[in-house]
Amino acid sequence: MLDRINIIIKELLTKWECELIEFGGEADHIHTLLETHPSVDLSKLVNNIKTVTSRRLRSEYSEHLSKFYWGTKPQFWSSSYAIISVGAQAPLSRLIEYVQNQEKPE
Repeated sequence: MLDRINIIIKELLTKWECELIEFGGEADHIHTLLETHPSVDLSKLVNNIKTVTSRRLRSEYSEHLSKFYWGTKPQFWSSSYAIISVGAQAPLSRLIEYVQNQEKPE
């Protein structure tokens, strides 16, 4: 499913004129390293990613995902997220390495 999330995010970022540099994930969250234009509203971008991935994955994997929902309304993502902005002081190779070294699901 992480591979599918990666593909969906790449498609969305093309529409936003952004670039996915690195992607990684675990069973309960993902890490993305993005390049965006300063004019991009990051909260709108994140919410768009969450909305579209949730809709598509719930449609494509509905039977599998239904085992993991709680409550009356299926919710794929939590409402929280973290964005960290970096500049030239952080080498890109180090950031890519960080995302790649996140724990992989078994």
